Amino acid sequence: MAVFSATTTAEAVVPHQRSSIWDALIDPALVGRMTPFVKRIEDRGEHWVWSMVGLEVLGAGFSPTFTERMTLKEQERIEFHHDPAAGAKERAGVTGWYDLREVDGGTRLETSMEICVSLPLPRAAGPAVRTAMKGVMATMGDRFSKNLLEHLAKG
Repeated sequence: MAVFSATTTAEAVVPHQRSSIWDALIDPALVGRMTPFVKRIEDRGEHWVWSMVGLEVLGAGFSPTFTERMTLKEQERIEFHHDPAAGAKERAGVTGWYDLREVDGGTRLETSMEICVSLPLPRAAGPAVRTAMKGVMATMGDRFSKNLLEHLAKG
């Protein structure tokens, strides 16, 4: 097994109140419904457990489940760090954050994420694996953004 990682960052001014965006981002069931490739997110207090649908990267298929420790700074910042239970072997994990700041016209929403996966592929496959991971991450980000905006528009 080799470990591969990819990062992504994004920022946008979202034309909605910070409190509405915050409420959406701290609701694990809603985040799970809005995020492509996610089966469900279970809220276990300070941890969220993500279960993904089957994904394939260069012929290596897997359906990861991973545990994230959530740290919330009320309506300003959400941080998440891969934090599996002692002895648990998780093949994927994410570390990152969301920042929310009020600005003219709405809320500046910034995010940064690093996703790591263990796959039964040689390390030499790294460039191709990272390209595939970035493609999946871009799809997830685009669809999540669209779904978040639709959710916020419903008020």
